[in-house]
Amino acid sequence: MASIRELPTRPTTRFERIGAHTHVKGLGLDQNLKAAKIKDGMVGQEKAREAAGLVVNMIKEGKLSGKCIIFAGPPGTGKTAIAVAVSRELGANVPFIQMSGSEVYSSERKKTEILIEAIRKCIGIEIHEMRKVYEGELTNADIKTAPHPYNPYQKIPESVRLTLETTEEEKSIEAGASIAQQIIQESISEGNIIQIDAETGRVANLGLSLESTKGKTYDVDTTRKIPRPTGKVLKEKEFVYMLTLTNLDELNAKQRSGGGIFSMFLGGAGTKEIDTEIRMTVDQQVKEWIDSGKGFIHPGVLFIDDSHLLDLEAFSFLGRAMESELVPIIILATNRGIARIRGTEIKSPLGFPIDLIDRSVIIATQLYDTKSVKEILRIRSNEEKIKLEKTALQRLAEIGAKSSLRYAVQLLSLAAQNAKSAKKEKVTLEDVQRVDDLFMDMSEAADYLRKHEEKMMIH
Repeated sequence: MASIRELPTRPTTRFERIGAHTHVKGLGLDQNLKAAKIKDGMVGQEKAREAAGLVVNMIKEGKLSGKCIIFAGPPGTGKTAIAVAVSRELGANVPFIQMSGSEVYSSERKKTEILIEAIRKCIGIEIHEMRKVYEGELTNADIKTAPHPYNPYQKIPESVRLTLETTEEEKSIEAGASIAQQIIQESISEGNIIQIDAETGRVANLGLSLESTKGKTYDVDTTRKIPRPTGKVLKEKEFVYMLTLTNLDELNAKQRSGGGIFSMFLGGAGTKEIDTEIRMTVDQQVKEWIDSGKGFIHPGVLFIDDSHLLDLEAFSFLGRAMESELVPIIILATNRGIARIRGTEIKSPLGFPIDLIDRSVIIATQLYDTKSVKEILRIRSNEEKIKLEKTALQRLAEIGAKSSLRYAVQLLSLAAQNAKSAKKEKVTLEDVQRVDDLFMDMSEAADYLRKHEEKMMIH
């Protein structure tokens, strides 16, 4: 029997972060784009969710590129939750970038540079490429070595002779030092299924062949086991790459700079911003891929929360960007009413320029009633694995309807901690009452500050 000793299993600990919207799984719509009261982690806001559903369908069909959607409503009415639900509905292939309006203000980069990079991160490019590759099970590898040019006592790979086998064919090939070096570095041996790019010479180790002697003999092995490839050894295969415009911008910028002295010594790029000419070259290349059928565009979503923090320059740039050919759907969210546009004395609805509002569609969110707050708290308690008594849940819902949903969610976690300290299995009404007495909501804090205003420090 093999000398294998089993180690005692330790309890595994997994990092788990319960975020504000981890419970959101989608918009909760049926096939007719009608919203259920409670579905996919969403509660209420039926009109806003149905409007967002129409937006999602148009995004999937590629008909909404360059449009602007505004989510407007009081704080804590689910604007960010609906945006997250939109991203869940779009799936993994559609880029979704979420940022705050305050993120554009940097001491090192221009506002417009940050915005254009975010916009281009939201444009996905699916590239299809046919390449000739040698693919098969390695049945024989003969590596020839030669003395090192600077150290005669050291040997280096000079060439390699490989025999590859598929279900239909066996072929022997000879390759140079580069491929031989990759074979050694990847620890590739007989029985491995490899793939060699006929043009670049790049070697990929796909796994261990199930039909090989090694694959049949070694049961205790962590190497991935796959069937022997079919067809010819030399074949044309289609490779699919998913990139964004930002990825292509960075690749082209590195190729143009050629590394340079700065990159050689410090390992960074010579400039912090990408030249406009490089982006124009990338756009032209992408158009050629699309015209030739090699590439497909997946316009994504740029969601800017607290977008009233943007100034007139940023709004002007977004308005101009929406007229470009390669631009994602832009979703702005704000909780402002009539407010000043940042950096000016001009008052405007939502704190946005009128011309930007005029070219956008607005989705409004409403305040939650007690019943909706109760259902949201029930979902949050399940997500956070908190057991609640009915009276405790009802009291939290009343607090949320009176004060705000966010405050009630905060009290939920605090009440759970209070119950845990008292060694209770469930959160009771007394736990909720205690934390509600210990902490203040916004209106209580404002009353307290007005009451003791004379004793407060004035800056």
